[in-house]
Amino acid sequence: MIAVAGGKGGSGKTTTTLGLARALSRRGAPVIAADADWDLPNLARLAAETAAGSAPTGSRSRASKEGARTVLDAARGDERVRLDRSEPTVLAAPDAPRSVDANAALDGLDGATPDAAPVLLDCPAGASPDVAAPLRAADRALIATPLRRAALRDAAKTAAIARRLDCPPVGAVVIGETNVPDRVATLLGCPVLGEIPDGGAAPLSDSKVRSAYDDLARRLGGTAAATGWKVA
Repeated sequence: MIAVAGGKGGSGKTTTTLGLARALSRRGAPVIAADADWDLPNLARLAAETAAGSAPTGSRSRASKEGARTVLDAARGDERVRLDRSEPTVLAAPDAPRSVDANAALDGLDGATPDAAPVLLDCPAGASPDVAAPLRAADRALIATPLRRAALRDAAKTAAIARRLDCPPVGAVVIGETNVPDRVATLLGCPVLGEIPDGGAAPLSDSKVRSAYDDLARRLGGTAAATGWKVA
């Protein structure tokens, strides 16, 4: 499992989770993208809203159905997680998150998914207490950040928290830029695996953004985090 984490809200975590999941699907991987930001869940909504522009006709309704399937459903085995190599399986936040033990649910999700399937967790923002559960459950973190001084400082703090929770960052994704200084990798203590251009109001519909996530998927596939994945 890979936790897509970042410093603050708006750093690009949800877009990166979905953009990377779709890129891995284009490489033939049976991907699961799960919303672990239960106070501000929007992964399933973004998947449904952007499906028509990124997948074949009829996928909007499939994305909506995937959004109705929650992390808790999958962890409990209430409904079998459908793995599809043509598009990611998107798991929404539980309907009543405050009544759910996040640590147990995410551990259960890990046990309910095959090792060959990449699982991406869309994390809460920054250093909030809620970010600990997905970081504990995941094997590695992927740090998403804009190229702004304050955002980079917060991203470095998040990377440090991930290491303390035994979830070392496999790399970073810089959002809104295509020319990233070498010092960013030094600051975050991990390589920059992705440079995602500014795609405007609908980044996942932009061909350059899509290509950048394809490149990120390729680079991630060459790391230790991808050991055992069925990726072309």
